[in-house]
Amino acid sequence: MGAEQIFDWNKAAASTLEWWQAAGVDVLASDEPFDWLAAPEPEAEPRPAEQRPAERRGEAPPAAPVAQPLVLPPTLEGFLAWRLGADAPEAAWGSALVPASGPAVADVMILVDCPERDDSDALLSGELARLFDRMLAAIGLARTEIHLAAVAAARPIAGRVPREAEAALFEITRHHVALVAPKRLLALGNAASRALLAADVAETRGRLHLLEHKGGRKTEVVASYHPRLLRERPAAKADAWRDLQLLIGGMQA
Repeated sequence: MGAEQIFDWNKAAASTLEWWQAAGVDVLASDEPFDWLAAPEPEAEPRPAEQRPAERRGEAPPAAPVAQPLVLPPTLEGFLAWRLGADAPEAAWGSALVPASGPAVADVMILVDCPERDDSDALLSGELARLFDRMLAAIGLARTEIHLAAVAAARPIAGRVPREAEAALFEITRHHVALVAPKRLLALGNAASRALLAADVAETRGRLHLLEHKGGRKTEVVASYHPRLLRERPAAKADAWRDLQLLIGGMQA
């Protein structure tokens, strides 16, 4: 017969502990056994002393605070100053606020989503400036004749208007357009299209949309692709050219 094998309980226990540690178990839940399959016990009703004062009096709990409506300056001059001040929603984003440009009274207004990364003191003044200026020249316009603005006055970290900020910024944008009240407006990109037409460019381009303001004034809106997309997808320039013709059609007669 062979030698009797001796079972080392200490080594076995150590091996088991090492296995549990490798599996990620490093906390002892309890020294007592627990029936994990048992039905949960019903929660105890709070004692009167634990109830909130409003509940003890039979009153409804206080409602959550309601967001205050935006108070926007009624004149374009005051609005443009407010747009670059500490009360503007984008002032807390940590990037520079870029102003709108162009005359206060303009037949054509152009709206983009936000400043480009290389815009400094004016919109579309960096790498896209040449393409944008050529688009204007193709329909007989120059920067000095148009009112150029953005939905967001500062560039968001992700480079696009945050969804949670859209409601406030869209309201501000519509107020801006109403103060300028141009005859025609070119909305470049999805954020600009959603701000005024409540839909992306794919759904809104190719036709004139009527935007009515207080006092009976009206603006016709054309949605098209942002120069940023045209630089990345040159094939879209044909559609953009048709949109530019639609924008200017009938205005220079």
